[in-house]
Amino acid sequence: MPQVPLFSFDTPPGADLTDPAVDQICDDSPERARQWLFLSQLPGFGLRVRRRLAAHVPQLPDLLNLDSARHKAMGLPAEACEVLAAWRRDDAEHPALVALRVIESACERNGIGIVHWQSSAYPLPLRHIHNPPLLLYIRGDTNLLSRDQLAVIGSRHATRAGLDHARGFAAALGECNLLVSSGLALGIDGAAHAGALDAGHPTLAVIGSGLDKIYPRQHQRLGERVIANGLLVSEYPPGTQARPAHFPQRNRIISGLSRGVLVVEAGFKSGSLITARLASEQGRDVFAIPGSVHSPVARGCHQLIRQGATLVESVADILQELGGWWSEPTTPGASVQSAATEGLGAREIAVLEALGYDSQSTDVLGSSTGLSADQLMQSLLLLELQGLATAAPGGYVRIA
Repeated sequence: MPQVPLFSFDTPPGADLTDPAVDQICDDSPERARQWLFLSQLPGFGLRVRRRLAAHVPQLPDLLNLDSARHKAMGLPAEACEVLAAWRRDDAEHPALVALRVIESACERNGIGIVHWQSSAYPLPLRHIHNPPLLLYIRGDTNLLSRDQLAVIGSRHATRAGLDHARGFAAALGECNLLVSSGLALGIDGAAHAGALDAGHPTLAVIGSGLDKIYPRQHQRLGERVIANGLLVSEYPPGTQARPAHFPQRNRIISGLSRGVLVVEAGFKSGSLITARLASEQGRDVFAIPGSVHSPVARGCHQLIRQGATLVESVADILQELGGWWSEPTTPGASVQSAATEGLGAREIAVLEALGYDSQSTDVLGSSTGLSADQLMQSLLLLELQGLATAAPGGYVRIA
């Protein structure tokens, strides 16, 4: 069976990451984790470089087995070539190898785990965003990465009503077995995490600093509660301080992990609008709670609604919109799964999720799923036989 590239970091995804073959290239060994950790710290190793490497190696760690001449021929930056050469000769005194050991020690000291691109625990929805992180640092329950999530976000300068909405919606969403995620910021984010936890439900927080540097400091205790009863996530190694540039990057992970994003309150210049835009670009649902026309923290929500976000007055509005994939579990703690996808293979689920209720061409579907033409047509045929999709002028449409 041909190897499936694991790093066609593009939108739509360039690799068939939903194919069952991906299971055969997962590697949860400590050595593989160390390799990905090293690669994540490689200088000049941005998205553009990683995309170019897809034509040369099936998996990024394969770079570690190549000599400097090959690295230069692939167009790797000179600094990256030099660091890779230090890895090959096992130069323990090289600054890059010293830094690697520092990160490893900090992870061990602080109980921080690593979920890298080749881990079986790497969340599938995150693979499909633009510029997905090579790895995630985590503290808490790793299994929560596979849970269906809804992000609840909003202004740091929230009103009392907004904070109450965030708490109430988070608790109610938890009752529906949806994992509430957010960014641990002051205001709406913190209220959403606290609302879920106070109601006895786990929550997931993505932060813009190292996991040993919980930010903001006012939420140190809340962050510890998240670790004890949920999951704290970052793409930044331990020791990293929060910086303004980190938060837009953090936002793409919040939306990328989630099935949808609920904006509770937001001003015109709120970072929550960035997250909502990213969610829309990633194909996630965007929800917004309206507020007073006189409230500055309602104007961002009103703008989102004018742009097509779903107006939300209750959790029922969210569940109704998510009805295409969401169904309430029959037993407490059961995994949330769409009845429509029950019994389907991973490839068929990916095609079904890519289909809309307007006709889409096979070219568009192939691009959005990363499937070859043969794989796509086989999956569409199975979906037709299941009564979930049908051919239509211009392509195919979803009917369930």
